[in-house]
Amino acid sequence: MELRVLVLPGDGIGPEVTAEAMGVLRRVADLFGHFVHAVDGLIGGAAIEAAGAPLPPESLQAARDADAVLLGAVGAPRFDGLPPDQRPERGLLALRQALGTFANLRPSRAWPTLLDASPLKNAVVEGTDLLIVRELTSGLYYGTPRGITGSGPGERAVNTLSYTREEIERVARVAFHLARGRRRHVTSVDKSNVLENSQLWRRVVTEVASDYPDVTLDHLLVDNCAMQLIVNPRRFDVVLTENLFGDILSDEAAVLSGSIGMLASASIGERRSSGLRAGLYEPVHGSAPDIAGRNIANPLGAIGSVAAMLAYTFELHAEARAIEAAIDQVVASGRLTADLKPAARAATTSEVGQAVRDAIAAPCSMLPAPRPLIPGPRSLIPDP
Repeated sequence: MELRVLVLPGDGIGPEVTAEAMGVLRRVADLFGHFVHAVDGLIGGAAIEAAGAPLPPESLQAARDADAVLLGAVGAPRFDGLPPDQRPERGLLALRQALGTFANLRPSRAWPTLLDASPLKNAVVEGTDLLIVRELTSGLYYGTPRGITGSGPGERAVNTLSYTREEIERVARVAFHLARGRRRHVTSVDKSNVLENSQLWRRVVTEVASDYPDVTLDHLLVDNCAMQLIVNPRRFDVVLTENLFGDILSDEAAVLSGSIGMLASASIGERRSSGLRAGLYEPVHGSAPDIAGRNIANPLGAIGSVAAMLAYTFELHAEARAIEAAIDQVVASGRLTADLKPAARAATTSEVGQAVRDAIAAPCSMLPAPRPLIPGPRSLIPDP
């Protein structure tokens, strides 16, 4: 199979972690008999500096032509003074919307060997295994009207929180379908006690749940959910939420795994004319400009994102499991970057990437991952 991938390294540590992730993808392709056709593009601050826009037309077209997109990170402090619509992050928002990747999947689990890396007590974190399903192409980040108007005491900023029934229903179905491949429990998060938008969200999600009688549904207000993630994370299986809440809660969930550098993500949409599902894959961590270029960033989130790409866009599940198993093996070995162990004993970005490549097994000897980072073949989202 030919795997056509657009690589958008972006800013900060993005180029470092995507380089290791692509090395892993090529290793898997060689072992399983696939061909990787990869092209690089610009996004974020790198694109602003080179082309004057956070998402140049060439990058957008390349994303539409590719089967899948692997993104590193966007953002840097030197761009903070730009108007909101010209900042690096606008390129990422525009890319998500253009690709129609409406469902963002962010798994978080506790590796037994990393329990001490979490700031929470081991007894609280141990056994955590959850998946956040975040609506990605609507809500406050995209609503209009928006902007800053006026001056002096009357200066005013406006953002619009808007969701349609269709937008809520389609991401809810993703969550319920994925829950069927896990522990069959969906927790829907909203702020329905004060927001009409959340009242519609809760009502639509409840209606969708009737089509999935084998899946348990409960509702939590977002502030309570934020607390429960810290005091009782094992209560969660699949967490369904809108865009802004999901952005915040998924970063909070990073502490459960010990480091935000461990978290992969998949942003998926409907199938294209090629028959492949649109997908944008990226680690959850940001650009981390303070450690960029030092070869100390954790590449496992980016590598896990490649496993998600193989599963969700290319439907190559054995290949995805090979990467998951290799990540588990490397984590168990203790060959980890400085975010997870003392700097004096830490491995470099490139050393961790090489360790994963070395651990990837050929198809005839491949062992399954003890617990997958992403749902298996039975849990792929339904076609509309």
